Amino acid sequence: MAGCGCEIEISDKAQKSVLIRLLIINAFMFVFELSLGWYAQSTGLIADSFDMLTDAIVYAIGLYAIGKSLRHKAKVALISGWFQFALGLLILIDVLRRTVMGSEPVSALMMAVGLVALIANVYCLLLIDKHKTGEVHMRASWVFSKNDVIANSGVIIGGLFVWLLDSRWPDLLIGSVIALVIFNGARHIILDAQGEFEKINNNNTADDSDCVRSNSGHRIEKDECS
Repeated sequence: MAGCGCEIEISDKAQKSVLIRLLIINAFMFVFELSLGWYAQSTGLIADSFDMLTDAIVYAIGLYAIGKSLRHKAKVALISGWFQFALGLLILIDVLRRTVMGSEPVSALMMAVGLVALIANVYCLLLIDKHKTGEVHMRASWVFSKNDVIANSGVIIGGLFVWLLDSRWPDLLIGSVIALVIFNGARHIILDAQGEFEKINNNNTADDSDCVRSNSGHRIEKDECS
């Protein structure tokens, strides 16, 4: 029925269903990858696990934003972007630590766990794909899932080169590349959220201008328009 708000309700339910599934998958994969990544001494796997953790936190924040105003959703996207940026810094710190202290990554585990994570994140990307041009917090979620697929592919390639070269450097390189991909995703999300804020502020300014005019062209007080 026109004007009943049914379209918004259906959209919110669809967003909630997708975000809950993304949250569960990413929370599980964080524990799975971190445990095996630590055992395998793999910077790439540990980096990817923290990426999963950040995504899970952001999806939880996204669930909070459902049904809220566009300004709330833009704030959620902005917070998400800064979470991603902080994650990138943590990964670079771990790369530096392992460069100095040394590591012996297990290539077979890197490739096996990376493959499981890739399958999980391709599924997540398919779930979120229909929302990639939707509201700003859902666009941010799509960027996260896309970055995860790139990171998983990098871990698998890194594991292959660790095995071929019998060297830890491909793992450290992949960890650094994942950090750069995350930084780029954070930049994209932050700029998108800031652009959304600008549109909201411009719309509010236009509404305020319309609000001080009556239908007959006479000026009225702004507080009478609410």
